[in-house]
Formats: sequence, C-alpha cells, structure tokens
Amino acid sequence: MTEKPLMILDQHFRQLEELFGRETFDALSGLCRIEGGRNWPMDPARVDGLIDEAAFYVAAFPELSAGQIGRAKKLRAVMEVAGAINEGLAYDACFDRGVEVLSCAPGFRQSVAEMTLAMALAGGRGLVREHEAFRSGAERWLDDRPETDFTLYGATVGYIGFGQIARECARLMAPFAPEVLAFDPFLREAGPGVELCDLETLVARARVVVMAAVPSEETRNLLNADLVGKLREGALVIVISRAWCVDFPALVAAAEAGRITLATDVFPGEPLRRDDPLRKASNVILSPHRAAAVPGGRQLIGEMVLHDVQAILDGRTERQMKLANREQVASLVAAQKSIRS
Repeated sequence: MTEKPLMILDQHFRQLEELFGRETFDALSGLCRIEGGRNWPMDPARVDGLIDEAAFYVAAFPELSAGQIGRAKKLRAVMEVAGAINEGLAYDACFDRGVEVLSCAPGFRQSVAEMTLAMALAGGRGLVREHEAFRSGAERWLDDRPETDFTLYGATVGYIGFGQIARECARLMAPFAPEVLAFDPFLREAGPGVELCDLETLVARARVVVMAAVPSEETRNLLNADLVGKLREGALVIVISRAWCVDFPALVAAAEAGRITLATDVFPGEPLRRDDPLRKASNVILSPHRAAAVPGGRQLIGEMVLHDVQAILDGRTERQMKLANREQVASLVAAQKSIRS
C-alpha cells in the first residue's frame, strides 16, 4: 500500500469544525496523513520537525523560512485558511521551488454574498430605519419614502472589484434583473450582462455600490473622498471587503448629511470603540464583521482544500482556492500588515 502524503494542519485560530464538515474531513483524512488538526496552535518546533516530509501545509497563518522550504523537498502546496495573504511565509522561496501558495479567500463567497444581498434589501427598503422608528413611535405607515427607498428590481448595481464574492452577489441578485456595472482593472471582460466601466462612471450611475475589492496597496482608499462626492443622491454603499478600500470618514459624513445610506460589515479599527460616534450616526447599517459568521458559512473552505489536494495528487491543474503569484503577493502582504497595525 502506498503511504499517504503528509499534511500539516495548523488551522487555529479557525476551529476545525468551522472549516470542515465531518464528511469533508473524513475524505481529507483518506487522502492524507494529517498531523495537527486541533483547536489550538501547533508548536512551531513540531511544524519544523515535520516539514521535511510534508506534502501539504495548511495553516491560518503559514510561517516557513526560506531554509525550511529548501528542506521541504516533498512540499507541493501551502494553503492559508485565514482569508488573506499575510507575512510570515518566504513567498519567493515557494515560487522558486514551484510550491503552490493557495488562499481560501474564495471560500467566503457564499456567506458574504448572502450578507450583501441582505444589506441591499434592508438598505433599499428602509427596514433598519423603520424598525428603529417603531421604537420611538415615529414609524410611517404605508409610506413610499421616495427620497430614500428603492426596489432592487431593475436597479443599477455597481461592483468595485469583480472577483468571486462580487460574482456570487451578482448571481444572487440576478432575479431582480438589475443593470450591473463593474470596475476591475484586472479584467478585460466580466461576462454577459456585466458592463465594465471606470470608477467615476460607476459611482455616478449606480444606486447600489458594493465595495468588494481585495485589499492591496493598489486598492487603498480606492473609493476616495472625491468619488464619494460624486455618488448619486440616495445611493446605497455596501462595504463588504475591507474599510481599507474606502475613505471611511467621507462615507460616514455623506450618510450623516443624508446624501447616501452606508451599510458596512467592516471598520477602520475593530472592534469599534464604545464611544465611537458612528454608533449613533444616521443613515447607516452596521454589522460587526460577521458577513461570513454563520453556522457552516466557512465550510466551503474545507471543501476547497479537499478538492485542491485531490487535484494536485491527481496531477490536474484546476484549483478552487486562489493561486497567489509573485507579482501581487508583496502588495497583498503589505496591505494586511498595515490593516493590523
């Protein structure tokens, strides 16, 4: 019998059950001899002792030096399961050796897209505002609220960044037959029914603007104060990726002035201070960074790990996780380092 390849599984801070359904984990165990897989961090010395024989290294925050990668002659792939490319891994050594670096970021697409749809419906129909109005006896019965409310049916929805999360959002919103705009400098075409355009065009036309760009040095403050000023009156801006990508104070000011509604799952500093005035701001919908936080909402990541391990062992090239490349990784790492500082 052929010996199973070794997988080092150091997924903590993620819980094992958070990432893997029972059937998925059993299937992965059938493919690999798994070391780790506990709901506490692995000792780095143990990782070092195993790396020479490991074929796969799965970790929330993979940390390997160039020397360790040089020793890891059997290593096929490093898979991060936190959701972003972070410092700690000798990326150039991986690329030089032909070791794949895979990110689980696409594994959030279903749960995050679902939250985006919820925010679009709540923001468009004024659900949060009227809920709060009920508490003070100020609800407005049978009122169309044309100055603020709108229907998603036929609305113009603009995505800043048109990766897997944005594409899943567009799929979920398709029954509303919206006009779909997208800004993504990495794309030459976005598929049928999606109009690629520049940012100024998008913010001027879209009733719903979804910030779904990946945080990198290039996307810092992408939706800047100037562009916020060009948003159409009554726009709903949904920030679902990172506050890094927007001028957050400008968006809050536009919401307080009644020009837009802001729905956000992310903030420049987390958790939000108890005395932060944003907690009492008008025309905002606030979610405490829980777009992916739903039972089973992150188990797609485990399914992707299983798929890609099987594909690598079979010699197939298709991947469900996002393959990192040398040209972009430094910018992604720098953004995550700045976000945490």
